[in-house]
Amino acid sequence: MSYRVIALDLDGTLLTPAKTILPQSIEALKRARQAGVKVAIVTGRHHCAIHPFYQALELDTPAICCNGTYLYDYQAKKVLAADPLDKDQALRVIEMLDEKGIHGLLYVDDAMLYQTPTGHVTRTLKWAESLPPHQRPLFVQVPDLATAAREAQSIWKFALSHENTDELQRFANQVEAELGLACEWSWHDQVDIAQRGNSKGRRLAEWVASLGLSMQDVIAFGDNYNDLSMLEAVGLGVAMGNADEAIKARAKQVIGTNLEPGIAAVIQQQLL
Repeated sequence: MSYRVIALDLDGTLLTPAKTILPQSIEALKRARQAGVKVAIVTGRHHCAIHPFYQALELDTPAICCNGTYLYDYQAKKVLAADPLDKDQALRVIEMLDEKGIHGLLYVDDAMLYQTPTGHVTRTLKWAESLPPHQRPLFVQVPDLATAAREAQSIWKFALSHENTDELQRFANQVEAELGLACEWSWHDQVDIAQRGNSKGRRLAEWVASLGLSMQDVIAFGDNYNDLSMLEAVGLGVAMGNADEAIKARAKQVIGTNLEPGIAAVIQQQLL
């Protein structure tokens, strides 16, 4: 069939481990856009942490951010649709984090907030500092995460990391059981907490429908558990070779790792 939309996860998928995009991917996606195909970023990232890649691909489509929590229009610089965390829910999560000694990032409005600079936070800050000033996402260290949450207009998600993944899994289970929130693994040592019902697949389906298309018109590329909701719902769900075996088993196609030009090859074969 003829696909009309390409949906791309970033980390572990379109991006190499060095957070760059392979030139073959850039060229193939450019040719696809010239052929009238819509190309969209569907990511766990905050919209302020997508700028370098959005600009490299010369996109004009909205970005699906924070695992489907919101749809962001870069041209108008505004949120088009969103289901953020309730403030009371977020404050309860912060209380639970303090009790367990788990740290991470809180994604709000136009910034990412942190109280304690853990390894994950430090690595992300280092990446941000490597970018030109106009492309740098806004990271803010706050003295008290709860106070910052109360002052935020919209709370998108928590991105939590911990060296003990078993402990992190137990915390995620507790949050799901007590608060009914959604906990998804977006990296091998990172759990994202957001409003239940949000997912990449759901938000992608809404946007695709607004174009007058169906999910069968979409090719999606992903590598992690937060990508499954779109990989399983689209016409062609493609898992990266660096994905867990469980992800590969549920995708329609498996290609090479994010260091190989597999994305370009699929686009060439299916669309060009």
